[in-house]
Amino acid sequence: MPIPGKAWQHIIFNTRSSWLTGDPRGFRSRNHRKHSGGDYRTPPPTGQHAGLFRVVRDGSRPTVKLPKRLWACIGQAVLSKCDEQGHRVLVIAIDHLHVHVLVELPSDREKVKQIAGSWKQRASHAVRDELPGSIWSKSCDPVVISDESHHRRAYQYILDHAKQGAWVWSFRDGEGS
Repeated sequence: MPIPGKAWQHIIFNTRSSWLTGDPRGFRSRNHRKHSGGDYRTPPPTGQHAGLFRVVRDGSRPTVKLPKRLWACIGQAVLSKCDEQGHRVLVIAIDHLHVHVLVELPSDREKVKQIAGSWKQRASHAVRDELPGSIWSKSCDPVVISDESHHRRAYQYILDHAKQGAWVWSFRDGEGS
C-alpha cells in the first residue's frame, strides 16, 4: 500500500539524444503537441515524420550510450539517492540508453520530475570521469501505477530487462545483475 500523498510510479529517463522527436520507433513530444501513430511495441508506419526526425537529429548533439561497465555504478547512485530521499524502490533496470525505476514518490508530477532530476545528477556525478558533461535527456516519463495488476506488470516489465542484458536491481535480491 502506498503512503498517503504518495503513489507507486514507473519512472523512465533516457540518455541524451537517444529518443528524439520524429523517432521511427514512435514518439510523443512535450504535452503531446506532436506524436506518431504508434509506439515502441507497435511502431508507426515506415517514414511517418521522417523529415521531422532528420531535422531534429541533425540539430541534436550525439547520442549518449552508457558503457555496460558503468551500469551498476549508475544504478547504485540512483538507489543511494532514493534511499537518502526516503523513497521506497522495488526495481531498477539500466541499459545503454535508458533507466527504469519502480518507486514510491509524491503524487505531484512536477515534484516527481525534480526528484528524478536529482537522481540523474547523482548518476552523472558518479560517472563523470568517464562520461563528462550532459548525459541525460531533459525530462522523464513518470507513469502513475493505477492498480495492483498494473503494479505487478510494471515490476515484471522492468525485471525482464535482465533478459535483454540490462543491469537490474530488485528489492528481493538486493544486488544488481
